[in-house]
Parts: sequence; C-alpha cells; structure tokens
Amino acid sequence: MSEQSHGLQANVQICARCIYDERVPSISFDNEGVCNYCHLIDDMKEMFGTGTPAGKLKLENTFEQIKRDGHGKRYDCVIGVSGGTDSSFMLHLAKEQGLRPLAVHYDNTWNSAIATQNLHKVLKALDIDLATKVMHNKEIDDIHRSFLFADLAELEAPTDLGAAEYVYRAAAQHGVKYILEGHSFVTEGISPLGDNYFDGKFIQSVHAQYGRLPMKTYPLMTFANFMRWTVFSRIKKIRPFWYLDYSKENARAFLQSNFDWEYYGGHHLENRMSAFLHSVYLPGKFDRDCRNNTLAALAREGATTREQAWREYNLPPHVEENIVTYFVKRMGLSRGQFDDIMARPRRNWREFPSYKRRFELLRPLFYSLAKAELVPMSFYLKYCFPLPQTGGAR
Repeated sequence: MSEQSHGLQANVQICARCIYDERVPSISFDNEGVCNYCHLIDDMKEMFGTGTPAGKLKLENTFEQIKRDGHGKRYDCVIGVSGGTDSSFMLHLAKEQGLRPLAVHYDNTWNSAIATQNLHKVLKALDIDLATKVMHNKEIDDIHRSFLFADLAELEAPTDLGAAEYVYRAAAQHGVKYILEGHSFVTEGISPLGDNYFDGKFIQSVHAQYGRLPMKTYPLMTFANFMRWTVFSRIKKIRPFWYLDYSKENARAFLQSNFDWEYYGGHHLENRMSAFLHSVYLPGKFDRDCRNNTLAALAREGATTREQAWREYNLPPHVEENIVTYFVKRMGLSRGQFDDIMARPRRNWREFPSYKRRFELLRPLFYSLAKAELVPMSFYLKYCFPLPQTGGAR
C-alpha cells in the first residue's frame, strides 16, 4: 500500500499488517511485506502467553506470590498513576485481585485538570492511599527547557525517568518488592528502535550544557540507582496487561461507568507537557507522529482496518487550544524565540553522553534481569542492542 503521509513523502512502503512504513527507524520487511515490529509483537505474545489461559494462569500465580511476599506489610505492591486510562484501570485490577496497592504519582506540574480529577475519583472509590512527588515547577521547567534548547526530541524524558525513579524510591521506602505498570504492548505497540532514547546520564549531560538552575530535587535515576533497585533490592516490575486480553477501549468504558471517570481526548493528552510534545513539538520539528504506534497496534490486532488507521494517521493531530501559548509562557520564551527553535536543525540523542554503551556491554545481565521481571523485556530489547547509526528518513 502506497499513500501520501502529511505531504512529506509519497509512495512509501507500508507494512502489510500494520501501518508502520519505511521511514520508521530500524524497520525491515519480510517477503510478505510484514514488518519486523509485527514479528516482535508476535514473539512477545508467545513469550508472555498474552490473552491465553496460560498467560492468565501465570499472572494469577504472580498475584498470589505478591500477596505472600507482602504478608504483614501495609502495602504489597506499588502502582505509578497518572489519571490516564491504563494506570486507572490497573488500580481497579489490583483491588479486584485482592492486592493492597500504594498509588504513586509523580507530578511534573503539567497535569490536566481532568486527569487530576480522574485520579482522585478512582482512588477514593477504591480506598487506595496515594503518595505524590510534586516537582518544583521552576526546576522541572528548566530541565525540560534544556532539551528544547538542545534541539532534542526527548522533551518529556525527564518526566518519564523521574516518575520511574520516584516509584522505585516509594517501593523501597515501604519495603515493597513489586511495581505494577499499566502498559500493554498489544494496544500501544513497541515504539521504534532508536526512535528515541533516554537514561539518567543523558538527562544529566543535556541539563549540564543547557540548564540554568541546579538540579536539586529532581529524582535522577543514575546507573547506580538502577542497579540498586533491580540487582540488589530485587524490586520486580510486573506488567499485568502483557498477559491479558486487554482492551483500552473496554477499560475506558468501565472506568466511565463505575467511577464517573472522564476521557481526556486521546493517548498522552492527560498531561499538558505530553500533549504539547505529541501534538506540536514532535510533528512540527521532527516530522514525527507517535500516533502511528497506537494506530498500528489497532490495525495489527484487527480493532480497525489498516485503511482507516492510515487515514486517521494522515489527519492533523488534535492540538489543545492555547497549548503553544501556555508552553511558550512557562518556558520563558517569546513567540519569536519559540519559532526560531522550531525551525532550527534537529539533533540526536547519540550526540550526548549516555549509559547506552554500558547497557549493551551488560546485555547478558539485563537478559537475566528481564527474564526475572526485574526490568521490562522491552528495556532489554530496546536498550541493550547496538542500533544503526541512522534511523529512517524522518
């Protein structure tokens, strides 16, 4: 199938099962025209027994082990929450299975009002305690601003890694050995290899060059911290949706019906920084539209047709009213400065120091950790193998 995509390029090869095309980094196609990412999803389904009785049984056994290991403790697991669909439904699933979760929220001060309301509605209804790390807004804005001035795509990496580090710290503080994550590779796909990258050293090096304020309260995940949580503390990361026949649409309907939960309009739109990244910054500066991850997953699973997914992918992304004005003001920019940044040449994460080479050298260790569910298998697959020096033409 050859189509026009955002006016960028015509007659591109598109996967015969999903809508990833030849511009996606590290993509390849077999003789039937099926991309390597579809085959990766198939392999992961087989590995985890996704949607099968075997997968469900394994998850049930995991839940029972969590209960045994958490006996006598106030909490037996920790769940990172945002007010979005997946983490909200994960709270329900944990309580339904008789677990005693602590909800943990990393607040980068860019939350939408709807997401905040959703979070508290679900927590109150399920009687779940909440621990929150509220970032100092000037400090976290300065960290994000450093990525903007570095002309890097990973604008939201500080939030993703800071949230992960804070969840680990909360688990360690309460003596909890299990973190439940609301992620589904079936409904969200696996983001293209090399499309983006971040780790603690990368964030620290970008901020050292372009930041203006000291990094005092930000929960930076250093390599030493990562080893502490995974190798020494043995805190496991479990992704229950990887084992289940999980539907985001069904989960959303359940939340709306049972908790007066409100939909915020699209994937990643529960946070205003994330909404800006996905609707303005990545499409406008990097010619990158991450909607293809989810739309490709829907097409791959037959939840929509490839033709419908491709048409939706080629529609302009939804842009929240005044989101650019809000972002420019918070970053302390003039509109002219912002326009200049958007027009400047883009840079790649490979230009900055990171732990990537170290992860590659320690690949056997991280394979063992992934098999033991101490790191996600997706981390092993994406971070521990050398990547081509150039990605797709994006």
